Amino acid sequence: MNLANKISIARIILIPFFIAAIIYSKLGVALVLFILAVISDAADGFIARTLRQKTELGTILDPIADKLLLMSAYITLSIAHLEELITIPPYVMLIVISRDFIIVLGSVILYMVKGSLEVSPSIIGKITTFFQMMTIVSVLVQFDYSAVVWNIAVTLTIASGIDYVIKGSRLFNDNQHITKSGA
Repeated sequence: MNLANKISIARIILIPFFIAAIIYSKLGVALVLFILAVISDAADGFIARTLRQKTELGTILDPIADKLLLMSAYITLSIAHLEELITIPPYVMLIVISRDFIIVLGSVILYMVKGSLEVSPSIIGKITTFFQMMTIVSVLVQFDYSAVVWNIAVTLTIASGIDYVIKGSRLFNDNQHITKSGA
């Protein structure tokens, strides 16, 4: 168990505390925990690359930690009953979670068909994640224009979802072509 993987696990462990902070309307605490989680995401990637600590476990743990954090944040901030406070509309949560579900399902299918899977986020995927994270921050700080931020995130989420589906379809079709011609 290397340092990068330990940081990813710590990020997963932070999630219940983050959720509790939102539920108990401690948005400042939730913000600090969310920012710690985001910083730890950057840190574990940096450590894995610079100290050559990339592992198979890390390639699974890091995206799982990211998905769990963002899904937890979107669900909690969408269903939490925070009186007189800005919360995320359910449609935003549904779009973000649906995209992630489709990506995970597609990855599992590709892995089952190909026997391996190289995961590399696209530029639009990285920009989407940034705006998804900024949505959470804008809601936690009660930014008056949070709706602008989450609508940008929604647009990018849809666009990146389509991009991943197209790329996944190409990978699947390439594999089918190889299988048919090799048989």
